Amino acid sequence: MIRQFGPAAILTVIAFAVALIFGGPQDLAIVAILSVLEISLSFDNAVVNAKVLQRMHPIWQQLFLTVGILIAVFGMRLVLPVFIVAVTAHLSIPDVINLATNNATEYGHKLDAAKEAIYAFGGTFLLMIFLDFVFDEEREILWLTPVERGLAKIGKLDQLSVVVALGAIFFMSGLTDAAKSRTVLIAGLIGLGAYLVVNALDNLFEASMDDEADASASSAKMTGAVFKAGVFTFLYLEILDASFSFDGVIGAFAISNKVLVIALGLGVGAFWIRSLTLYLVRKGTLSEYVYLEHGAHWAIGVLAVIMIFQVQYEVPEVVTGLTGVAFIGLALISSLNERRQRPTEPEDDRELVAQG
Repeated sequence: MIRQFGPAAILTVIAFAVALIFGGPQDLAIVAILSVLEISLSFDNAVVNAKVLQRMHPIWQQLFLTVGILIAVFGMRLVLPVFIVAVTAHLSIPDVINLATNNATEYGHKLDAAKEAIYAFGGTFLLMIFLDFVFDEEREILWLTPVERGLAKIGKLDQLSVVVALGAIFFMSGLTDAAKSRTVLIAGLIGLGAYLVVNALDNLFEASMDDEADASASSAKMTGAVFKAGVFTFLYLEILDASFSFDGVIGAFAISNKVLVIALGLGVGAFWIRSLTLYLVRKGTLSEYVYLEHGAHWAIGVLAVIMIFQVQYEVPEVVTGLTGVAFIGLALISSLNERRQRPTEPEDDRELVAQG
């Protein structure tokens, strides 16, 4: 536990100290609130990430925590919002950076003005993750059995998830006025395209790696296959992280207009989520608590629906966070009940397995 969460604890202490020194007790409190907000909004993200990371090489798992956290904090929570504001507000990157550092209130307003595009992209990407999970007819374990079995049956229709996502995109474009409808439509289609491309490439290189392993390929070829598969899986995880982070970034400006404070708070939360993700992988938690993955995907589905409606309507972050925590909590309870009912191996059998 200390080895896994120690770096996150150290980073938390440093971030709190920086906030206290440069902003006083008020900024310290805001950083703490934003950290908790980020963790509550992204807890389901940790579970889904853990499922993906299970099939990645340990080197990539470590990169996810080191290089990935730099991308998550500075890229997804600082640089990407600057780029979005530049595109939607028709400003240059230097102008937006100047705005963020010298007039954070106005920067926050412009970021809020771009929320339709942000929610359209993120909502579509997350919706595809949820749909591809519940429409998968090959899943052996079901949680909400009647509902999931019914969804798996209709999931036999080819490309149904894409059709539903396209319907959601057009629905979002209809929620807004004519001036923003085109922006929402384009952002939603980009979100759909990003998911399809990255997911297809990830699956392609995973299949290629399996084929080369079966064919007893050379070490060099296997290394290349592992690298390619890792790159696209890593890219998939970063886009997934971005989709989760958008809501927190926009909501953060409702709490504070200081970019440094927001970066500290969201960065601390993101690092704890990453540490939790690796903990789940290395402890085999998803294998022991079999319904956690289901709860996380249902939480993602609800978050996707919330983001779709946030194109037009305001939904408090506390609702989003509590919904995710509720699904994870219910899935954990169901998993604990399943473990109690699971038949245990006789002592002699366990000893034989251990000796073998």
